[in-house]
Amino acid sequence: MLEQARQQVADFLQQIKFARRVSEHTVNNYQRDLKRLSSFCDKHMISDWVALSSADILKHIAERHRAGLCSKSLQRELSAIRSFYLFLMKTGQADNNPAQHVKAPKQARKLPKTLDVDQVSALLDAGTNSVLELRDVAMFELFYSSGLRLNELSSLNLADIDVYDKQLTVVKGKGGKTRLLPVGSKAIQALQKWLKARPAVNENERALFTSTQGKRLGNRSIQLRLKQWCIKKGIPESVHPHMLRHSFATHLLETSQDLRAVQELLGHENISTTQIYTHLDFQHLAEVYDRSHPRAKKSSK
Repeated sequence: MLEQARQQVADFLQQIKFARRVSEHTVNNYQRDLKRLSSFCDKHMISDWVALSSADILKHIAERHRAGLCSKSLQRELSAIRSFYLFLMKTGQADNNPAQHVKAPKQARKLPKTLDVDQVSALLDAGTNSVLELRDVAMFELFYSSGLRLNELSSLNLADIDVYDKQLTVVKGKGGKTRLLPVGSKAIQALQKWLKARPAVNENERALFTSTQGKRLGNRSIQLRLKQWCIKKGIPESVHPHMLRHSFATHLLETSQDLRAVQELLGHENISTTQIYTHLDFQHLAEVYDRSHPRAKKSSK
């Protein structure tokens, strides 16, 4: 590219560093991203920035994608290019932003790992040897029984649990919404054992799950206790709270095929989130299709 084009990049990087006070890390990323775009221009004999079209930007992003760059990195590169062209437009050096409407390929959403029913049983039926393990099993049972998020479980108070009606109230879950959830018999039994043994060190503490000092157990502590439990009980799988929530949703959906009910239990605002979060194998979907679609049913002769 022409020397003027290189100077424009240098001016832009100076502007975002000192006028906008962006981090050194961001400046370095933008510099790399624009250097790659400059190499693309040299390769295709484009001498200055105003000669670059939206089609060129799209071609550049497509080449980067074929080279193995993930969607998130491509989005960052596009952000750098857009910011650069906004600078050129504000300084009267360009009339349009060719990257404005170019989009990166969508990131494939990875499903979290799940445990099968036997693995869950091995995790929860491993036996307890102390008051803290009674508490821990009650927590893990509740994760799997009601599909709670980590923050929802750590925020539970004694008043939120009704062991007689086998239900709990999530007060201000994600999005500030409250929901009433059923609690399974195994979880109720585990909760009753914990509540009987729960240390009354701090009578003013309302938290359902407390530490040995009588204080509310935090998210990080719950994660560590689950990790330690798996190590102690010889469970090879690396289990985390979200995996228990996902296993809850998957097992329930596989048995009931009731997507709306699972959506409500998980506290998802949109059913599309539940469709991504849970999964049915293709064989089951094919069976539902063959059984339900009026033009898919085999005719009897």
